[in-house]
Parts: sequence; C-alpha cells; structure tokens
Amino acid sequence: MTFDLSPGAWLAPVVDWLNTNFHGLFAAISAVIEAVLGGLQAALLFPPAYAVVLIAAALAWALLGWRAAILAAVALCFCYLLALWDESMETIALVSVSVAISVAVAVPIGILAARRPRLEAALRPVLDVMQTVPPWVYLIPAVMIFSLGRVPAIIATIVYGIPPMLRLTTLAFKQVRRDLIELGHAIGAAPRTILFKIEVPSAIPTLVVGLNQCILLSLAMVVLAGLVGAGGLGAEVTRGLTRMEMGLGLRAGLAIVAVAILLDRMSRAVLQRGHVQAARS
Repeated sequence: MTFDLSPGAWLAPVVDWLNTNFHGLFAAISAVIEAVLGGLQAALLFPPAYAVVLIAAALAWALLGWRAAILAAVALCFCYLLALWDESMETIALVSVSVAISVAVAVPIGILAARRPRLEAALRPVLDVMQTVPPWVYLIPAVMIFSLGRVPAIIATIVYGIPPMLRLTTLAFKQVRRDLIELGHAIGAAPRTILFKIEVPSAIPTLVVGLNQCILLSLAMVVLAGLVGAGGLGAEVTRGLTRMEMGLGLRAGLAIVAVAILLDRMSRAVLQRGHVQAARS
C-alpha cells in the first residue's frame, strides 16, 4: 500500500475553485495589469530610440551626474545595436511594473513587521519557503489562474521579488536609532512625521539594497517568464535555447545585463536623492 503525497491532488481542485468563484476578480486584476503594462510599453516604444536614450541620459545627469548619463546612454545604445530595442523596452516595462508592485506590497508589511515582533516571527517561515522554492514553480499556479501571457509572468515576478524587499525593509526599520525616534516623540512630532522625517531617511541605505535585490531577482524571473509567453528579452533567451542559437541567447543575455545596470543605477539614484532631500528638510 502506497501513499500519494503529491500536492497536485489537492492543488488542482483549489485552483479550479478559485477560477470558478473569483473569475471576475482575476479578470479585473488582469485588465489592470495589462493596461498599466501596455501603457508603459507604448510610452517607451512610441518615441524614436534616440529620443528615449536622450531622455534617459538627461534624467541620469540630473540625478547622478555626467558619469551616470554616459552609463545610461551606453546601456540603451548597446541594446539598440544588438537589434533588441523593442524587446529591451518590453523587459524594462515588465520589470518596472513588477518591482513597483513588489515594493508597494513589501514595504508597508515590512514596516509593520519591524514594529510587531510576533508578525515578524509569523512571516519568517513563510518568507523562508518563498525564497527556497525554485522561481519557475511560481509560474505554475500563475498560469493555471491567469493563463499564458504577460500577466502570469508579472504575478510570478511580484511574488518572487517580495521576500527580499520585505526582509530588508524590516531590517532597515529595526536598525533605526531609538534615540532619534525618542527625540521625535519628545518634541511632539506626529507618528506620520516621525515615520517620513526620521525613520525612512535613516532606513534608505538598507532599502536601496532591498530594491537592488528585488530588481535583480525580477530580471532573473524575466528569463523564465519567456516560457509562458511574456515576451521581451526572456522570450529571446528561450528562443535561443530551443533553437540552439548561441548567438541569439548570448545577445539577449548581454542585453539583460545592460538593462539590469540601467535600472539599478537609476532606482538607486532616486532613493538616494530622496534621502538627501529629506535630510535637508
């Protein structure tokens, strides 16, 4: 007598029940994600490539200086010269939406966990499991619920990117000096003021690390997302693997590296600039 402990025996009925009872909710989520992602992709692909390069370089110059401007221009021009411009813009849009949602979910929960040890203790094993499970496993339930396309890729990427951002947010706010918080209370500052004027600026360095990890993991997930029809550079890597075209796979991989450097530098600059402005105020 054998026992079947396969999770598929109970997971499939759960997914069927979810699809039957929450089809409207899932359809609404898909519509919102498709609208946001489609709008961002259209905004990136509508102007000529040189216009996007100039805008990105000007933004990097304003945030970080001329070296960052050169880096942004070189990264985008590199993607263009590889004949992967459209795919690179699709990847930037997909990663930007995924990271934005991951941060929006992880940061508030991380702040709450930093203030409530019981919540942190309850989240710890969940986060351990989420970071231990292979990333492609997240695609299975996402595809079963949202079918093939960009939406399940974004959902899986969001789930994969939340744990590191949540952990480092909790760590960042736990490391804020207590004397600064007590000083805020002593001068009669409101909790909202203490959060945004004291805690957030003090936590910025660790939050930058969390954002960096979230971006890198999201880009790693982009390659796997190409398996479910998400498009972008991940689809080119998948095509290179299936067709045994080493040149195509290598070009797409190098383009992903360029996109990763660009997104990391720009996002870090935005956070650090906010940190400086908060410190001055």
